[in-house]
Amino acid sequence: MKLSPRLQTIAEFIEKDTKVADIGTDHGYIPVYLVENNISEKVIASDINEGPLKNAQEYIAKKNLEEKIETRLGSGLNTINEGEIDTVVIAGMGGVLISEILEDSKIITKDIKSFILQPMTAIDELRKYLYDNDYTIIDEKLAKEGEKLYQILSVVHGKDKLDKEIYLEIGKKLIENKDPLLNEFLEAKIEKISKVLENLRNQKSDVNKEKYIEFKNKYDELMEVLKLNESK
Repeated sequence: MKLSPRLQTIAEFIEKDTKVADIGTDHGYIPVYLVENNISEKVIASDINEGPLKNAQEYIAKKNLEEKIETRLGSGLNTINEGEIDTVVIAGMGGVLISEILEDSKIITKDIKSFILQPMTAIDELRKYLYDNDYTIIDEKLAKEGEKLYQILSVVHGKDKLDKEIYLEIGKKLIENKDPLLNEFLEAKIEKISKVLENLRNQKSDVNKEKYIEFKNKYDELMEVLKLNESK
């Protein structure tokens, strides 16, 4: 089966012969892909909602993979037992929700070796949580579907130092790896911040002045990263 660019990038981060749980599995595409491509022999597909889980069950049955993919109904990592998996995929949710799932399940996460995370929003808040809670982002990639760019993080346990605040906004690994989509990603962020600055420029309140300074600093940092990346 062929995955979308976002799901394909997620799947590429998963090491062969690991025990995997896909949290918020939706249609079960990643579990099926992992089994069909001999990446994982056994996968848990979990979702909090009955509708998406039923979709996954039907798709798994269509592929005759019920013996290798177990479906579970429940919230976050509450469906997983201690020491049951090596790798967890948490994708297609907000960054704050992903942080909450990790925070609420520390008994489970301590035994997990690899976390593949793909937030739809608030990635800066997710990165801050990871830095503050002894996680290390060991790799990161961008994936593009239509006009939208997605950030996918490969994370393990381990203390990491936040060298610059801008690394909450733009992952350090994206810069180090010279991700082929990085310039496009930076330009989109710069354009968005430019519009915010334009709206704030003529507003007189002290709060808006503080916001202007905050966004102007972020704009300058992003421009610096863009110029450095273009010069490489």
